[in-house]
Amino acid sequence: MTHPLRLECLQPGFAQEHLERTRRLIIPAGTLELRGSHLPLGADTIILERLADDLSARTGIPRAPAIPFGVHARRDQTAAGVAALTRKTLHRVMNELIAAWEEGAGVRETIVLTAHAAEPHLEALATIRAQGTVRVVDILGFDFSAAISEPNLLVTGALETSLLLYVAPDLIKDAETVARLAASQYGKVKPVVWILEVDHRESHSGAAPLHKRAGR
Repeated sequence: MTHPLRLECLQPGFAQEHLERTRRLIIPAGTLELRGSHLPLGADTIILERLADDLSARTGIPRAPAIPFGVHARRDQTAAGVAALTRKTLHRVMNELIAAWEEGAGVRETIVLTAHAAEPHLEALATIRAQGTVRVVDILGFDFSAAISEPNLLVTGALETSLLLYVAPDLIKDAETVARLAASQYGKVKPVVWILEVDHRESHSGAAPLHKRAGR
């Protein structure tokens, strides 16, 4: 497979074919929040969209459109344009969407990708009620020490910045930050590809940073 299988781009017959073949679906669960003055508010969602595309292209598993809003922690900073859902609302949205795909398309395993470690956000995703299996993968929960030569690099949202530097560098509005990261090991690796490789290895060892919930 050389291209992602985006549900919104598939005709009904092709969507049915791929969903029936894999019985699996990828859902990026993003946010619209402040990650740093140099990063776009949708940085998490942009990163997850690319990761979902790459994962779909590699595995042949269809991917759903991203959920662009998450749940913020009380301590999270705010800014104009920032918006969030409550824990109960995100939980209900995910329950209803996954139920629709399970009942209408026969999906039996849902892989939810997220890049937000706020406790209420992860709780909303980790407690999804579904007939099949739900895997919630927090990509920021991976151990990046093997890919970082400067772990103490003082840049707000350094990891998110590094990921976005690879995915969409034109969206980072801080030349100094880009230069500092590009000169470090952060900028020399391809973090999205690295995450895919680590997820493949650790999912086989049971060490991946995920919540796994079987059917209700």
